[in-house]
Amino acid sequence: MSVVKVENVSKKYQIGTLSTGSLKGDFSRWWSTKVLKIDDHFSRFGESKDKSSEFWALKDISFKIGEGEAVAIIGKNGAGKSTLLKLLSRITLPTTGRIKVRGRIASLLEVGTGFNPELTGRENIYLNGAILGMTNTEVRRKFDEIVAFAGVEKFIDTPVKRYSSGMYVRLAFAVAAHLDSEILILDEVLAVGDAEFQKKCLRKMDEVSHQQGRTILFVSHSMSSVRHLCNRALLLEKGMLSEYDNVEKATKQYLAMDEVDTIIGHIEWLSHEAPQSDKLRFLGAAVTRGPHGQCFDDFQNTIDVEQDFGFTVTYELLQQVDSVKIGFLIQNAEGFVICGSNFEPAEEVPDNAPGKYTIHCKLPSYTLNVGTYYVLFGADFPYNREDDVRTPFCIRFVIEDKTGHGPDKAVLPGVVRPLINWAVSDFNSHLNNANVGY
Repeated sequence: MSVVKVENVSKKYQIGTLSTGSLKGDFSRWWSTKVLKIDDHFSRFGESKDKSSEFWALKDISFKIGEGEAVAIIGKNGAGKSTLLKLLSRITLPTTGRIKVRGRIASLLEVGTGFNPELTGRENIYLNGAILGMTNTEVRRKFDEIVAFAGVEKFIDTPVKRYSSGMYVRLAFAVAAHLDSEILILDEVLAVGDAEFQKKCLRKMDEVSHQQGRTILFVSHSMSSVRHLCNRALLLEKGMLSEYDNVEKATKQYLAMDEVDTIIGHIEWLSHEAPQSDKLRFLGAAVTRGPHGQCFDDFQNTIDVEQDFGFTVTYELLQQVDSVKIGFLIQNAEGFVICGSNFEPAEEVPDNAPGKYTIHCKLPSYTLNVGTYYVLFGADFPYNREDDVRTPFCIRFVIEDKTGHGPDKAVLPGVVRPLINWAVSDFNSHLNNANVGY
């Protein structure tokens, strides 16, 4: 059964148009200008009649969300995520299309949404409950649980305007998650909390969705959180629905949006005429594999976990330098830094003289676990730190495990996959040879 149904919804904003600040004022303004044909005095402050000043934040969006589903809404900044949440929360109305929502909605679109800063934490809990249509008795039954979850017992009778942003968002999330609403809408507000609180929130949202059967709409830039919590995903791109339904496909497509400058395959030579600094510029790089460091011929940069692999980097010194270090940084698909390394080519580059040079490095097999990774290259001059140079590209490569683990060829957890030497011996002989007794 669908609890949210969005049909051909679009939202247009007029750039330069000023709101009157209230729904009543906006309606009066519309009636005066469109029906009575009276000149709008707000237009003198910047409103444009030009069609080019129109901005469509959303364009022809349609989808359905069922009861008890946890749905992610993802996309780059400006894709229309927050606009969609405001439409679903009925904070604003769509320009075209229809939205049908069945059930009470608790929204947390920004820090302090729905809170009156002059009221205490206690009063705001009851106020939010009343907005959701709950009685004081119903709120009182949840009150202690809300306060304990937020960890603001000492400040519950303090006006929330004196709360820190962390306290504010902890209480706001606790209220939204614990009060009885059928639909919970959360924007990227959990970033305000610390790591431990974020984990606590994810556990609570998992409980709310899977155990209590409530529907969650979750906006986040953390793909690991999306994959953990959500069973469906909506990917927005420039106001349009780019991908719908499949979480794995949507998150991969979202991460691929940042690969505009990614190089895949053989060495790619940059066409930049201007140097990246007056001392050094990078000309190209590649991921290599195998014992002889051959470049890829499949344009996929796919490496079996059992293979050695490495990197080849070509750069040009534009002038003689005292010292230079060339290095790399590896990140996984979620943006976590895995490792990095620096190399100082002092012996290979006599006197660090001007010229073009290529360096190679090799990593042993069973270093990284299955996954997608990105490597970025850089150079720095130890005696002049402000001249650090980074490549204007990164390289994507994939680690796979054809053998797998166990009868189902499962993937082992983690980001590293070390090959560890194990040994077995007779227990009694081990006791006889041990220096330390049990």
